[in-house]
Amino acid sequence: MTDPRLSLHAVGFLGADLDEYDAHWTALGLRRLSLVDTQLTDPGLAPLIARRGYAVDTVFHLFSSAERLDRVVDAAAAIGTRCVYLLTGGRGTATWEEAAERFCAAVAPCRARAADAGVALAIENASALYADIHVAHTLRDTETLADMAGLDVVVDLFHCWTEAGLMDTVARILPRIRSIQLSDYVLGDRALPARAVPGDGAVPIERFVRDVLDLGYRGGFDLELIGPRVDAEGSAAAARRACATVSAMLER
Repeated sequence: MTDPRLSLHAVGFLGADLDEYDAHWTALGLRRLSLVDTQLTDPGLAPLIARRGYAVDTVFHLFSSAERLDRVVDAAAAIGTRCVYLLTGGRGTATWEEAAERFCAAVAPCRARAADAGVALAIENASALYADIHVAHTLRDTETLADMAGLDVVVDLFHCWTEAGLMDTVARILPRIRSIQLSDYVLGDRALPARAVPGDGAVPIERFVRDVLDLGYRGGFDLELIGPRVDAEGSAAAARRACATVSAMLER
């Protein structure tokens, strides 16, 4: 049985229609959803959530303007979403500090609207390979930017598991962590984005999960499964194994 703390990031079935997503969610026994912002415009989404009793844990949004984010927040709030999390937009030729200040100024008007709507706003850590659309690549840089912007954090373990002092960083930001994304990495894999099903690689996922639970984390865990390994196995099969593996970890 899939642990109720688990969700499956919608990018794993990107391009599927809502009925296909629902079939996957139902087959996997998922109750939490992790969506991308484009799904919020589907008129069938809200009735489906109400009918199935789904809870929307997170919605991903690539930030470009306060106006667009406000629209996403409003749509997310309408279906009871807990958190909208962001990539910041790129930096161009700006320094990190210049880009960070620019993002903070741009997102500032949205904070009150999101708070009034009951939706947390967060940023996630993402690889420097995404420097064209993001500025926070290590978890510590993400912590710094979140402090500057007054936002919360989504932790993607895939992009920070090798960082020094990882659990010290996690402990500092624990009250502001809205979700934790899990996937694995097989050493030597260069076939980007190189994610693997939890348990197939070298990321110490079970130890990390145990440690964050011991610290007091009570949020959800989101499975982000994309890339050649997942495609070769098939997204549905990979999702089944991931749900079973991480559910067993959480049970232990």
